[in-house]
Amino acid sequence: MAIRKLVGRNLKRFREAAGLSQEALAFECGLHRTYVSGVERGVRNPTVEVLEKLAEPLGIPAWRLLVPPPR
Repeated sequence: MAIRKLVGRNLKRFREAAGLSQEALAFECGLHRTYVSGVERGVRNPTVEVLEKLAEPLGIPAWRLLVPPPR
C-alpha cells in the first residue's frame, strides 16, 4: 500500500475513534479542513511536522499514522 494511502486510512480511523470531524481536527491542528481531507484521501503528502500536528489532538504519537493496522 502506498504510504500516503496508509497515512490517510490511519488518520481517518484515529479521527473517527476520537469522535472528531475533519473540521474539528483541522481547527485543533491549525490546518484547513480541505487539507485534512486531502491527507485522508491520500492525495496530500504531509511533512513529518504536519503528522505531528495531526497526531497531537488525537492523543497518539505521530509514528502511529505510519504503521499498518493489525489484520
